[in-house]
Amino acid sequence: MMPAARDSLLDAAYTALARRPWSAVRMVDVAAAAGVSRQTLYNEFGSKDGLARALVRREADGYLAGVERALAGSGGVEERLTAVAEWTSRAARDNALVRALLTGCWTERLPAPPLAGVASSSAVPAQRRADGPLPAPRDFVRIVRDRAVSALAGPAAAADTAELGRPCELVVRLALSCVAAPPGEGGVAELVRAVVPCPAV
Repeated sequence: MMPAARDSLLDAAYTALARRPWSAVRMVDVAAAAGVSRQTLYNEFGSKDGLARALVRREADGYLAGVERALAGSGGVEERLTAVAEWTSRAARDNALVRALLTGCWTERLPAPPLAGVASSSAVPAQRRADGPLPAPRDFVRIVRDRAVSALAGPAAAADTAELGRPCELVVRLALSCVAAPPGEGGVAELVRAVVPCPAV
């Protein structure tokens, strides 16, 4: 199957999930919304659980791609960490799957694929990856922290890189706290300024 068709099926599944609980989403409806046969859907994902894992994997990848975009922006450490924090809180607020991935709070409306992954015999490379282990919330904190340190440290010495790790992790954890309790006036940016040390800025 072409990647565009796979994306269309995942888009259809995401749209269906926005309208009803995952338990009520039917494969035949997902296939029809994407304009393919139900057999094509099963050939690509193997099962409804396989579709769920692929959908969750795509949302996880989309979140991390947004982190990379925020880190690639112009500006200093504070501005880019603010962009990461704002993206994290916005993505979690707007996307129930991203919120569940980052917090570990899976509601009954959502599919809850095992974080450990499953043995995959799929002939579809993208599905074999989707069937693999998903990051747990603590893994996302580590991944985003490490990517932030790598992007922001530049040619800094190892000691400076280690020193940068703490504010990067604090910003990620701060952003996750804003998911549960949205910040007041001043928003995320004001909170980031409070935790990013002046030498790093």
